[in-house]
Amino acid sequence: MKDNVYFVSGIDTNIGKSYATGYLARKWNEAGIRTITQKLVQTGNEDVSEDIALHRRLMGTGWLPEDDERLTMPEIFSYPCSPHLAAEIDRRPIDFDKIERATQTLSGRYDAVLLEGAGGLMVPLTRDLLTIDYIARHHYPLVFVTSGRLGSINHLLLSLEAADRRGIRLHTLVYNLFPEEDDALIRQDTEEYIRHLLKEKYPEARLEVVPCL
Repeated sequence: MKDNVYFVSGIDTNIGKSYATGYLARKWNEAGIRTITQKLVQTGNEDVSEDIALHRRLMGTGWLPEDDERLTMPEIFSYPCSPHLAAEIDRRPIDFDKIERATQTLSGRYDAVLLEGAGGLMVPLTRDLLTIDYIARHHYPLVFVTSGRLGSINHLLLSLEAADRRGIRLHTLVYNLFPEEDDALIRQDTEEYIRHLLKEKYPEARLEVVPCL
């Protein structure tokens, strides 16, 4: 596999990872980096990944051949919950070999793959495997989504500390402004804090501010 797969996670559920993933893929494509998105495990759906559908709308590409091939959504479970529980409810284990074969195929076809996880870094994929350990095992650079909501700085710092301990490299920190938060003062201060943090601790990481489209 080429070294072109980036794992997208975030500080929490409903933080706008799918929105940020689709936006970032569109921006990279516009810059000439042929980019596709993939969902590691989709829960709460039956047939088609709603997150992949959102990506395509934001990217403006329409449905892709790789979507029809199910390469971008190799594992879908019906119950909207953590992957470990969703797999238990549907009474079938997550097929990690299938996921990794799909990721490898996408990596070979495109310049970049944005692989979106479910929830935050500590979400369990199985009873014995956390998302963060899956990322570390595959040496994926991290694209991490945060926001300007109250409490986000705490969750961001805890997540980055956990990633640092496992040797996961922060590639891009995404400051997601969607949905727009009510408190403009907190939103502005959070962005200033993030910029200072990157300058002091992660000078090689990029900052991407995602607007409300």
